[in-house]
Amino acid sequence: MSGARPLNPTVWLGLPMAVCVAATVLFSAPLRVWGLQLPEPIFAMAPAFAWALIRPSILAPFAILLLGLFLDVFWGGPTGLWGLSLLLGYAVVLLFRNMMTGQSQPILWGWFAAITAVSMAGGYLFTMLDSLAMPSLLAVFWQFLATILLFPFAYRLIDRFEDADVRFR
Repeated sequence: MSGARPLNPTVWLGLPMAVCVAATVLFSAPLRVWGLQLPEPIFAMAPAFAWALIRPSILAPFAILLLGLFLDVFWGGPTGLWGLSLLLGYAVVLLFRNMMTGQSQPILWGWFAAITAVSMAGGYLFTMLDSLAMPSLLAVFWQFLATILLFPFAYRLIDRFEDADVRFR
């Protein structure tokens, strides 16, 4: 476990945002291996989960909204779809934050999977309302599986900054 680090917004918000944007662009490359394309996980889910556990902040929801709007523009989806879906997950983490803090890594992974499911279910419903058609459940399931595999990145972010501001503990 690393020592406490100061909560400089550039480091705990800006750097993860840049990594999420770069990873999204990288994974969208049209590469195929044995006819299979790279998965398209929602990289922004990892910091959205971690930021709510690390510390409630006025900046984090705006950063999540920006990441969501980037995803909407990048993937050509309806404006606000991923921003709203990620903020839904962030709000649920804030709601259950007291139950999650101090839990072991496997338990937090389960929470991460549950929050990812809530966010993706919200995105699924918002897409249905917007397009008046049902998106592929299989595609959403594969995207869910690819996204929950990103938990180690969220856990590393939590581990790095969770003790930085003791006012919220």
